[in-house]
Amino acid sequence: MALSEGDRISWNTSQGTTYGTTVRKRVSEFEFDGQTFKPTKDDPYWIVESEKSGKQAAHKESSLTKE
Repeated sequence: MALSEGDRISWNTSQGTTYGTTVRKRVSEFEFDGQTFKPTKDDPYWIVESEKSGKQAAHKESSLTKE
């Protein structure tokens, strides 16, 4: 799957499906919201922004679906 910045995406949460937008792709180790993430070349992380809350979170690309 090829995602780009600004794509509308969805992901599953314990509350159901959440929709949002891709903000930034991360391919090397980084810290976000007090946690350390270790992306791989085959499964990068994306910083995404929720449409509902406006909050940002980090998710593996493999957990995101392009809408």
